[in-house]
Amino acid sequence: MKRPLLLLALLSSLIVQSQSFVLEEFASGLTSPVEITNANDSRLFVVQQNGIIKIIQPNGTVNAADFLNISSKITFNGERGLLGLAFHPQYLTNGYFFVYYNNTEGNIIVARYSVNSTNPNTADPNSEKIILNIPKPFDNHNGGSIHFAPDGNLWIVTGDGGSSGDPNNNAQNKNSLLGKLLRLDINSTGPYNIPAGNPFVGIDGADEIWSYGLRNAWKFSFDLPTGNAMIADVGQGLFEEINRMPITQAGINYGWRCYEGNNTYNATGCAASSTMTFPVAVYDHSGNKCSITGGYVYRGTQNPGLQGKYFFADYCSSQIGMMDANNSISWTTPFTGNNFSTFGQNNLNELYVAAVNNGKIYKITTTTLGVQDATFSQIRVYPNPASERIFVEGLKDKNSVAEIFSTEGRKVLDETKFDFENSINITGIPAGVYYINIKSGDLKSYSQKIIIK
Repeated sequence: MKRPLLLLALLSSLIVQSQSFVLEEFASGLTSPVEITNANDSRLFVVQQNGIIKIIQPNGTVNAADFLNISSKITFNGERGLLGLAFHPQYLTNGYFFVYYNNTEGNIIVARYSVNSTNPNTADPNSEKIILNIPKPFDNHNGGSIHFAPDGNLWIVTGDGGSSGDPNNNAQNKNSLLGKLLRLDINSTGPYNIPAGNPFVGIDGADEIWSYGLRNAWKFSFDLPTGNAMIADVGQGLFEEINRMPITQAGINYGWRCYEGNNTYNATGCAASSTMTFPVAVYDHSGNKCSITGGYVYRGTQNPGLQGKYFFADYCSSQIGMMDANNSISWTTPFTGNNFSTFGQNNLNELYVAAVNNGKIYKITTTTLGVQDATFSQIRVYPNPASERIFVEGLKDKNSVAEIFSTEGRKVLDETKFDFENSINITGIPAGVYYINIKSGDLKSYSQKIIIK
């Protein structure tokens, strides 16, 4: 029996409209689910961190037989285990799928497997073909999200190698495959080929690299209608970030370890900030937040009120966030008892979310109350550059407050209410580049870079 977990209206005081959605329990009894995907049919495939992939039928029934069990090949503890799954674009004809896991030595392995030739609900565990084997210096920050892009190439996100602060600076080292987004042509007789267009071929880095400067991107996805890649990167200790960039743009430096979010972390030996790409949205660790779980832009048809919103979660606070096209963030109140580890789509682009701690899969669906939240829908911060005062146009919640941070992460303006003109006084703040964060209660925020002259 499917049942709603909780109905949550994303509201703060004096918001005129609301966006409500329900988490409907879809399946249970799973062990440490960390990925949900589909093979272009009505089944859901759930990756369990313990090395087992399970199939969920459209009615929520979990198949008794494992699709794949490679538990003997993996290290399952902490952040390590079986972490990613992607089906080949021609899976229905060639039966190939790819997995990402930590082997018994802790190395990152990307491998190809084949479905059983006589049973589509099981795979051939003896069909493994190793694609990548990347040594890791520490046991955390394993990345693990893999997807096929529209061009047919396999994209792979790796963590920076682990430990605190990326001590080896792997993310900025273009000769290391750690802390990177890799792009491989796996349609080859060997392990893989290097696709045309990879930016560092024959120049100054590993040929496999598409972009770099990631700490531990815990899930990325493609939003095909806009042609963007959405990357959620877990922060060091202060900020979590969301990146959105065109799928076609190569060679991007996302900034870690030089920057955590928009703020300087360790600038030793770093290139100019103008050569880096900063996130479109960040959030801090207030309210027990600690670690972002990336998701998807909703592109299904069953819930039109959610269309175009990017869904993500925070692992520690048990909250789900929605980011609008203008990069404003709405948070639910906590879904207590759920540490959200992954989102996923079925073949109709409907969204699901999993909790790693209780083994439950929920479907995201709206109620009859679902309409667009207008708190930050038409917001504009001006002038920019600014002096003396900053104005905000389109602010719906008159109780909103603003805070301003330097690029080093120092708060130069504490939570300040807007006056009757929806403005704040910035006299006394030295000229420079800053980030303004506008909050509406504890559940909504909007951030933007500003220049004070």
